[in-house]
Amino acid sequence: MSSESIRHYLSEIVQPTDLHRFSDQELLEVAREVRQAILDKVSKTGGHFSSNLGTVELTVALYAAYSIPPDKVIWDTGHQAYPHKLLTGRLDKFDTLRKYKGISGFLRREEHELDVFGAGHAGTAISAALGFAVARDQLGTTEKVVAVTGDAAIVSGMSWEALNHGGDLRTDMTVVLNDNRMSIAPNVGALTTYLQKLRSRPTLQNLAHRAKDVVEKLPSPMTRVAAGLRHGITHYFAPEDTGTIFEEMGWEYIGPVDGHDLLTLLEIFRNVRELKGPVFVHALTVKGKGYGVAEDDACKWHGVVPFDLEACEMVKSAGPVTFTQAFGDAAIECAQADDKVVAITAAMPDGTGLTKFSKVLPDRYYDTGIAEQHAVTFAAGLAAGGLKPFCTIYSTFLQRGFDQVLHDVCIQNLPVRFFMDRSGLVGDDGPTHHGAFDISFLTFIPNMILLAPRDTTELREMTHFMKDYNDGPTAMRYPRGAGDENLPEQRTPIQFGKAEVLCEGKDLTLCAVGSMVPVAWEAAGKLRERGIECTVINARFIKPIDLETIGHYADKTGRLITLEENVRTGGFGQQVVDQLLSAGHTAKLDVIALPDAFIEHGAQPLIRADAGLSVENVIAKAFAILGIQSAVANESTNPVQS
Repeated sequence: MSSESIRHYLSEIVQPTDLHRFSDQELLEVAREVRQAILDKVSKTGGHFSSNLGTVELTVALYAAYSIPPDKVIWDTGHQAYPHKLLTGRLDKFDTLRKYKGISGFLRREEHELDVFGAGHAGTAISAALGFAVARDQLGTTEKVVAVTGDAAIVSGMSWEALNHGGDLRTDMTVVLNDNRMSIAPNVGALTTYLQKLRSRPTLQNLAHRAKDVVEKLPSPMTRVAAGLRHGITHYFAPEDTGTIFEEMGWEYIGPVDGHDLLTLLEIFRNVRELKGPVFVHALTVKGKGYGVAEDDACKWHGVVPFDLEACEMVKSAGPVTFTQAFGDAAIECAQADDKVVAITAAMPDGTGLTKFSKVLPDRYYDTGIAEQHAVTFAAGLAAGGLKPFCTIYSTFLQRGFDQVLHDVCIQNLPVRFFMDRSGLVGDDGPTHHGAFDISFLTFIPNMILLAPRDTTELREMTHFMKDYNDGPTAMRYPRGAGDENLPEQRTPIQFGKAEVLCEGKDLTLCAVGSMVPVAWEAAGKLRERGIECTVINARFIKPIDLETIGHYADKTGRLITLEENVRTGGFGQQVVDQLLSAGHTAKLDVIALPDAFIEHGAQPLIRADAGLSVENVIAKAFAILGIQSAVANESTNPVQS
């Protein structure tokens, strides 16, 4: 369908209540326009693709049936909410999706008044919606509250805690389960099997048609209350085992329903809006709906780079080996060398590099679903049982298992190996996905050892080192993307707690962590052109800090700058400064780190520069600590007095 063949209903929609002007047939056209807009725009900007194609009819029907505002819809994991953005007046901004200073790929309260609750991590919507509903009751207002969650998000423990609480409170709210049988990867677990059983039941609309036949045969005035009877008669016709776990928890279960049958959805949501108490609507959708290749391979098309819409081709540059790929290969090497090694992911096998591991060593691979807390304690149990678990979770998602890391792993000093992909600034996904805090929240925990590789080769070496380290828990942080190929080739073996000196200079010491080592190396090269000789240290170990090496070169040059892609508070640099001062060192010290702020989305080089992590900022800091007024004025001579 070409965009030219569509009437522009969508451009007339500023807020969802504008949908009330349209007939049901016109709403079918609105849904077509929303889908076409996602196809047209996301093929140019990149972003989450197949999940949003799957929520088009669901969103249009929901927003047409409710009065938004004042009614509220809370989305789980905002990457399924592009239709929401299009129906809330952001069509003209959609070209800026996930771009620097453009609209977010997720929901953000700062971006729009109808983004009523931020959504980045899965499993939060039901809890938040219950909070909105109880706040409404306390304040005496009458708006309706709906949570839209997914069949992957509902696996998380927090979702079940909220369902349990909501069923007990019995307040008016609705949960819509967008069941597309997928998260980023195929769903796993007993709950997935249970949902499959529910999917195999006769769909609600089939039962509803049979109920309608009965209602229409009733004498007047009974037909005038048909809307009220239809629901009960549907249950009458349902199989004897119609009871569900949701009903046992106090929720009125409605479904399964075809999540792409807009007209039926409209009828259901209009009726559900009038029901009292907690209601659970189970909608079956297809990820990638309306774009054949995305329907066929929803995993591949979950998140996309810009692609050719007509040719249905998404070409990703091969490029150098990424940290994720290097870890995946190293994990297989370790597992083949040691039969005690097992790998764990929380619903992110592709994103963490474990897809190949799952195929090569399926009996030693575990996907817990979106359940990071369980994944961490499961790993603790595996370690206590004598295995060597590789617990592989994005930095931002490991935050969700913090208590388990501290209580279940570190207090017991269990040798769980944590591998934290996407540490530092990840780019287009923004503040909910940046791994900006892991140094701060891991290094203050006793028994934890933390490493960071300078490049993909060092990552592989560190992975093997961690495999053989059995004295307690270890963690390694590494960034999204590829390593830097311009670092020196010479290497020293990984030794516990020891840094690596890449070059020596008399004027200034730069001590960098992980992704900042290439930045320090490049800055040192440019400073050398200006006559300033730098020592460059690759810290390797963030905890324990190699105070002997760092202190020696800080004293030798009289000046030290640390560099890290983590917030300053509680970070590597702050700890180095504290330890050096406590040990009596007198060198001038400065720290380059992320500011005390949530960093916006955008291409990595842009947001790193904005955050002060660029080569240019390192040079400016170097001149400041050296007491040089102007870099330009001193380019041709050595400004450092020996």
